[in-house]
Amino acid sequence: MASPYTVIDERFHRLTLGTATLETLWTGGRWLEGPAYFAAGRYLVWSDIPNNRILRWDETDGSVSVFRQPSHHANGHTVDREGRLVSCEHLSRGVSRTEFDGSRTLLVDRISGKRLNSPNDVIVKSDGTIWFSDPTYGIDTDYEGDAAASEIGASHVYRYDPATRECAAVATDFAKPNGLAFSPDERLLYIADTGATHAKGGPRHIRRFSVASDGRTLAGGEVFATCDAGLFDGFRVDVHGNLWTSAGDGVHCYAPDGTLLGKIAVPEVVANLCFGGPKRNRLFICATTSLYAIYVQTAGCRRP
Repeated sequence: MASPYTVIDERFHRLTLGTATLETLWTGGRWLEGPAYFAAGRYLVWSDIPNNRILRWDETDGSVSVFRQPSHHANGHTVDREGRLVSCEHLSRGVSRTEFDGSRTLLVDRISGKRLNSPNDVIVKSDGTIWFSDPTYGIDTDYEGDAAASEIGASHVYRYDPATRECAAVATDFAKPNGLAFSPDERLLYIADTGATHAKGGPRHIRRFSVASDGRTLAGGEVFATCDAGLFDGFRVDVHGNLWTSAGDGVHCYAPDGTLLGKIAVPEVVANLCFGGPKRNRLFICATTSLYAIYVQTAGCRRP
């Protein structure tokens, strides 16, 4: 069997396992997104956006079931500091949280009285604040939500504080902000821009920002990496600060210095990924219609 790895920099050898193969865990979706792993229950949830459902894969027996349907056309997910599911939803045009009893709380769906576009991807900082991107993909057509005009007239990245219910834009110079992730020490924030979906020659890159000492504002924003195969979408960072990102031909891995270390070939366009498993050393990959996984020689970072 051919290796799924393309090594571009020798450092990639230290992050991969030569005997590990790409596994297909499930197939049958339309556009899969937003994987999030729950260590306590050893299961993974992810979105099948056009089918308006969240699916659940059980690591203990490999079974797949419906976690929630309808799902408000949920997209990206993450797990907060208390172990609750936080979700971006196209249909509600908001960010929700699933409580321990299974009930759903809509956290935020407006900014300055105007409805958000369609929250896309989300992360939780160690202080409990929720950071999310808000492009227009979920309101552009009826396929992944309800077609509607943007009330804001732009696509931004926001910081929401559940304690104060304050929501504020932290990055406003994006065409279509998408995936986002903090560095292990949270001093850096990476944000993808997939504006090429809406404008010829538009952005298809990841930018890197410095997080100010107040933990609320950003500086910088230089281009960290530009995609050479399709578009970057969702991504995660490992304990060494390497960035593992989706792309049109699989998963790309970048060193903290911006060097492309290597790629993992996936037979479908990859939308998003996350680290999981008891040791956080298994990469779960949502790629168009299928859920894949591969073991790596590193682990996803935990928030400080």
